[in-house]
Amino acid sequence: MPDERDPFLARSLQFLQANLRQAGPAATASYSLIGAIVLLGGAGHLVDRWQGTDPWGLLAGLLIGLVVGFYELAKAVWRP
Repeated sequence: MPDERDPFLARSLQFLQANLRQAGPAATASYSLIGAIVLLGGAGHLVDRWQGTDPWGLLAGLLIGLVVGFYELAKAVWRP
């Protein structure tokens, strides 16, 4: 005899899958923004340690990371 919760569970999983599919572009955009800032800021910090130009490489890396991250965010948000 089938369990009475099966239709409820199946419908719940379908709604969860639909919500995850809709949230995908927003999650990708946010990860791109954070990733660009962290990656390029870290690269700037490494340049500072290598060249001894503290804090200018870090600041330049963070600024470039912000520009790249917001560009990727804008691409994801205004995608036709």
